[in-house]
Amino acid sequence: MSNLETMVSNSATPANRMRASDLFVRALENEGVEYIFGVPGEENLDFLDSLRTSKIKLILTRHEQGAGFMAATYGRLTGKAGVCLATLGPGATNFVTAAAYAQLGAMPMMMITGQKPIKASKQGRFQIVDVVSMMRPITKFAKQIVNGNTIPSVVREAFRLAEEERPGAVHIELPEDIAAEMVDDQPLFAPTVTRRPICSDASVDQAVELIRSAKHPLLLVGAGANRKRIIDALEAFVGKTGIPYFNTQMGKGVIGRFHDLYIGTAALSSGDYLHCAIDRADLVINAGHDVVEKPPFFMEHGGKQVIHVNFSPAEVDEVYFPQVELVGDIAASFRKLAERLEHEPGHDFDYFMRVREEVLAQIAERTDDPAFPLLPQRIVADVRKVMPADGIIALDNGTYKIWFARNYLTQQSNTVLLDNALATMGAGLPSAMMTAMLYPKRRVMAICGDGGFMMNSQEMETAVRLGLNLVVLILRDDSYGMIRWKQADAGLPDWGLEYGNPDFVQYANSYGATGHRIEATDDFVPVLEKCFQAGGVHLVEAPIDYSENKRVLIDELAERTCLL
Repeated sequence: MSNLETMVSNSATPANRMRASDLFVRALENEGVEYIFGVPGEENLDFLDSLRTSKIKLILTRHEQGAGFMAATYGRLTGKAGVCLATLGPGATNFVTAAAYAQLGAMPMMMITGQKPIKASKQGRFQIVDVVSMMRPITKFAKQIVNGNTIPSVVREAFRLAEEERPGAVHIELPEDIAAEMVDDQPLFAPTVTRRPICSDASVDQAVELIRSAKHPLLLVGAGANRKRIIDALEAFVGKTGIPYFNTQMGKGVIGRFHDLYIGTAALSSGDYLHCAIDRADLVINAGHDVVEKPPFFMEHGGKQVIHVNFSPAEVDEVYFPQVELVGDIAASFRKLAERLEHEPGHDFDYFMRVREEVLAQIAERTDDPAFPLLPQRIVADVRKVMPADGIIALDNGTYKIWFARNYLTQQSNTVLLDNALATMGAGLPSAMMTAMLYPKRRVMAICGDGGFMMNSQEMETAVRLGLNLVVLILRDDSYGMIRWKQADAGLPDWGLEYGNPDFVQYANSYGATGHRIEATDDFVPVLEKCFQAGGVHLVEAPIDYSENKRVLIDELAERTCLL
């Protein structure tokens, strides 16, 4: 054998050997990963090459934050961990906000980041940040791969933790020398099928007794109950008992039927009539209480009783100390309750129904007002007109989020995507893009303020490149409106919160989208309808008048008294 033949023979890769990056991608395929969103870098090149021959689709974004928001929204809507990719240093640090968004919002997501070689380095500390330590406080799991042969078990454990209750973010760092090393063909770990624990019969007995003996029980639907498998169980419970219900912002829309028993969204303003109903209740059945959300009510000793129904025990504090806890699968807990309960003759919901009528009357106020710039009430009502029951709105963070949470009535779960956990700006557009990818035949609208939109507006190019059907509504007030409102409410001078904006129509057109500007109130609905019928990516700029904020959300509600 010649020297050349010997060299070729010695360098040949046995059939049972592969790059660690190949093994990593195989492990992701094994988990059923459909997409990876991200911005690769030099340290990801082996991983990128392994992905090239995979059935997993790479969705290249224009910023890592946008990729993270898309991955988190995938997790939110499917229950399966969305996956995003970035390089070391600045690429990884750009994931921090998205990590917190997923972690606080209970959205399963996996972040994969690169790193310089860990066995030898010729670049000193260039671009090196301890990303694993940085991610650990804001994730459920953060680990660096130091041996390629451990990839299957690490990936399986990361997915398990990301998807189990309470869901959240996980992080894996793959250094470039580990990605490139040759490893044995490892057996992959099959995704496990788990059955969640069921609450005890004794706790169900206690809950049933409390519900039967209560006179004014109410059901609260929180963020933790916003899961596909819980919806049917909650609707069955409401149907059997006739107990009225309300929700937190992130619990909005979970129960799509029994609208005649729905009394509104809580935690918007303590003066809202809805809070009169909460105060009158002598028992609150709390489905999916999540401490990341603003408390919808405060408990007092000697006051109302609370049944806590969740996957985990209550975090007890001065204002939340439930008397009965049904700890286990929420759906199973409500099925058990529904089996034991009927419409109880001792229940009295008359007052709640009066409150409901008053809340609906408030929501109907000024919905046909011709004022221009448009009032928030008119905007919400007009968006509701063009969105079918299964249409989905994805809200960025601003004062308009409060208006939509309060006034926008839903008929199906997960048709209002908002963030009341991290409450970050910049997530509205990427969240809507992910939604449009998953549901290409449904109407999807991103609703953003001009401030939040500009934080990730570069993803308009991604939306056009992906060929999405998407309407992006920009509510323009040329300022950070929510903070400006809070500034005024605090009695401080109006200062430091105004800015300029691009010509949004030309801006959209420059990306290959279609821009529209609303110049008369009556044009709003026809323009939105035209955009949806045309298909493709459209941006609609609409000026908004926030003068109603103080009157409706603070002054008048604070002066009102609860119905007698």
